[in-house]
Amino acid sequence: MSKRGGFPGMGGNFGGMNINQLMKEAKKMQADMEKSQEELASREFEAVAGGGAISVTVNGNKQIKKIELKKEIVDPEDIEMLQDLILSCVNEAMRKVDSAQAAQLGKYNIPGLM
Repeated sequence: MSKRGGFPGMGGNFGGMNINQLMKEAKKMQADMEKSQEELASREFEAVAGGGAISVTVNGNKQIKKIELKKEIVDPEDIEMLQDLILSCVNEAMRKVDSAQAAQLGKYNIPGLM
């Protein structure tokens, strides 16, 4: 080790970037990620099933905001079909949020984040 501490030949920087610059870049990336997450949370995602008879709207935080059913889809004799359609529609809306998250936050390419 050198007298000044650290590792010999590194001169107190990492691959040509000093620690202050590295910290500055990390803070900027964190701020950009937070902004992206806020934008994503404010967006709404809609999925439709049953030929448009059911629609589900969720926000970027995966909170269900609205479920709409057309009258003709409600058949008291076939509740299971209605349940399946609702489930399918909710799952599709959640997949849309996941896809948007991957696209939005994937640009940061931080291992273990997503």
